[in-house]
Amino acid sequence: MQQGDGRAERPPEKRRHPAPPSFASGELRDPQLAAALRTLELTVRRKLDGVLHGDHLGLIPGPGSEPGDARMYQPGDDVRQMDWSVTARTTHPHVRQTIADRELETWIVLDLSASLDFGTADSDKRDLAVAACAAITYLTGGGGNRIGAIVATGADTIRVPAGSGMHHRQTLLRKIATTPRAASGTRGSLDAAIDALRRPQRRRGLAVIISDFLGPIDWERSLRAVSGRHDLLAVEVLDPRDLELPDVGLVTLQDPESGATKEVKTTRKLRNDFAAAAEQHREDVAAVLRRCGSPLLSLRTDHDWIADIVRFVVSRRSRLSVSAGIRSGAGR
Repeated sequence: MQQGDGRAERPPEKRRHPAPPSFASGELRDPQLAAALRTLELTVRRKLDGVLHGDHLGLIPGPGSEPGDARMYQPGDDVRQMDWSVTARTTHPHVRQTIADRELETWIVLDLSASLDFGTADSDKRDLAVAACAAITYLTGGGGNRIGAIVATGADTIRVPAGSGMHHRQTLLRKIATTPRAASGTRGSLDAAIDALRRPQRRRGLAVIISDFLGPIDWERSLRAVSGRHDLLAVEVLDPRDLELPDVGLVTLQDPESGATKEVKTTRKLRNDFAAAAEQHREDVAAVLRRCGSPLLSLRTDHDWIADIVRFVVSRRSRLSVSAGIRSGAGR
């Protein structure tokens, strides 16, 4: 639910964090749009340069598909990687390691339903989602890697074919930033957007789901199907008002995806019940993502979004390096 028409006024005080540029679809003229995209690109490059080492590591380094060396099986290894010929020869279970693919294909599934046209802090959730797309294209788009997108508004589903190179990445971001907003009362379907990634079948790679994940959790089956072929990353885009209501007395709330409005008094009990329900929903979303094997990156309109991405990437790489070191030591 959102306050009023969903376009809450920003507080007059100085912003605490660098906010992504505003991409009010239909309101920016082409020179303004180009300048906003250029500002966003420079922000991402300046903050994320040095986070990655090498062109082919990607944001979520996967196992790859090229066969490599065999090693002893360790608990937790994927049994689909069992090397039966070596296992039979040595009488001990072995798995075949794989070498990361030379080129990575990344697909962004971007939820731009009406609930993202809202923000009460440094930006709208929609602007933050576009900024997340820019970061992903920078982190995964080098060295001949390909990237494409499926953008769903509830009213339309827009497909940007996968391609490589700077010009393609700029075209993709421009297409995303200028996607028309869905009319109020248009209900989006994250399940349909994720399912669109399966048809036609695409080469193995990375699938990034960007959404606020509000609404019914009816997309688990589609995400499980996608996880059978791709590595996954979920990016959660939230505003403080998605998690708690302010103590402002009488307020009009609106569901942007149904158009329904309701006037309520924000009593302490209502605020506590709202916060508890929001926290439970987030826990349910996180549980489904874990079952599908997807890490979760949370971005908020009142946080430093670039710092959150950097922390996530560094933490993810550190965890994978430690895990690889432990397995390597155990296999000696």
